[in-house]
Amino acid sequence: MQEHALIEKDLSLFYRIEGKGEPVMLIHGFGEDSTIWDGIIGELKKEYKLIVPDLAGSGRSTGNLNELTIDSMADQVKLILKKENIDSCWMIGHSMGGYITLAFAEKFPGELKGLGLFHSTVYADDEEKKGVRLKNIEFIKKYGSAKFLEQAIPNLFSVNTKQNRTGLIKEVITRYSNFSPTALVAYTQAMKDRPDRSEVLKKFPNRVLLIIGEFDNIITIEESMKMCKIADFAYIYIGARTGHMGMLEEPEFCLNGINDFLSGN
Repeated sequence: MQEHALIEKDLSLFYRIEGKGEPVMLIHGFGEDSTIWDGIIGELKKEYKLIVPDLAGSGRSTGNLNELTIDSMADQVKLILKKENIDSCWMIGHSMGGYITLAFAEKFPGELKGLGLFHSTVYADDEEKKGVRLKNIEFIKKYGSAKFLEQAIPNLFSVNTKQNRTGLIKEVITRYSNFSPTALVAYTQAMKDRPDRSEVLKKFPNRVLLIIGEFDNIITIEESMKMCKIADFAYIYIGARTGHMGMLEEPEFCLNGINDFLSGN
């Protein structure tokens, strides 16, 4: 494993590079950092060069969060790839990371060999969801990150996981309990304001991976199945015991999907 830092003006991005082969960037989601991928990195790095960043506000990465958007986070990703002299790569994003992947595909067409939406969606928030985001922002400002994540994280998992793997959920809550409330607010605002990117997926000329949780409370399976009809060709994997956290709930299943997607099997 190699640890790297990109320092530019008020932006400090930390990222890992593991393995050798075709470059694959893994982008974490809201309230996470790059460690969310640790359960599948060990196998993937045997065949691929993995670039695994902490977005500004996550992990050790810092930056000006006052004007943070999904597009500006796509620009962060671009800076890392430029620094590493990577002209094109595969990109897989979890949840908010998927929104960033779509923004990257829109901003930098031709630089993605394939894109993966890992419990994510092309659709913008509807008015109800925007209202929930605003309530979450007020909650975070009033009660802080730990209290918010303590309530929010269990909802990311399937009932099966909540019943049988309480230790896993507690571990995730503990891991991210010190998350910056400023970052959580900035991410929430960025997600609320993101545009619909259905056309990006529809026009994307290369391979698409859709990893879906049958019991996902965040991106419902109904929404995901609707999205499946947009892509011209997609590798579609539905985790039968998964909520919103397939890399933790069914890591082997997700790893098989990613490997099929990357190899073209």
